[in-house]
Amino acid sequence: MELGNDADDFYVVMQFLKTSAMLKSILGTKVGMTQIFDDEGNIIPVTLIEAGPCYVTQKKTKERDGYVAVQLGFQGVKERKLTKPHKGHLEKAKCPPLKYLREVRIDNHEDLEEGQEIKADIFQVGDLVDVSGTSKGKGFAGVVKRHHFAGGLKTHGASDRHRAPGSVGAGTTPGRVFKGMRMGGRMGGERVTVLNLEVVIVDPEKNLIAVKGAIPGAKNGLVMVREAIKQKERQGR
Repeated sequence: MELGNDADDFYVVMQFLKTSAMLKSILGTKVGMTQIFDDEGNIIPVTLIEAGPCYVTQKKTKERDGYVAVQLGFQGVKERKLTKPHKGHLEKAKCPPLKYLREVRIDNHEDLEEGQEIKADIFQVGDLVDVSGTSKGKGFAGVVKRHHFAGGLKTHGASDRHRAPGSVGAGTTPGRVFKGMRMGGRMGGERVTVLNLEVVIVDPEKNLIAVKGAIPGAKNGLVMVREAIKQKERQGR
């Protein structure tokens, strides 16, 4: 790619970076939390993620599918535990039996091939990443725990209103409870994304990544680690 002295060269470079952006997403499982020490002796809480190896199981194209994306497969599984469509899909891409399949949007996947292996070395120490996972399920919870309500009075004759939700609407008008009213209900078990976590350790041989801070979900839960989207936007890529 050759550039001249034109003032529009900066825009050309930004468009080139955008369309040739490499895949910086990987599936993994949460190993657990620990702590490390930096050079100054400060404690850094980190979460260990067993990231990959993943395999490119499918390439989505604008012409055929209406958008550009890559499907990744992760975590080996016994072949007998796969359905026939799942098994045939993986065999077509020349991939081993894999338990999880997830899609990742990407600007350009010309440098990727079906069956290609993706490892943790796509990230480097100092990178900022977003980690998505399923939060721990808490079961049925009341409004104090679920929505941080203050609760009712403890005195002045209130004997059973300490953790009650209170009023949820008016009377004849509107004569119903509005949608979205915060009430007790099932808490947790939802997809949660934590943004801008710093990568502090990358070990491709052991397929390990350590990120600074906590991530959603329980141990052994499936997570997706991808390049920080807000950081990417700030850099104009």
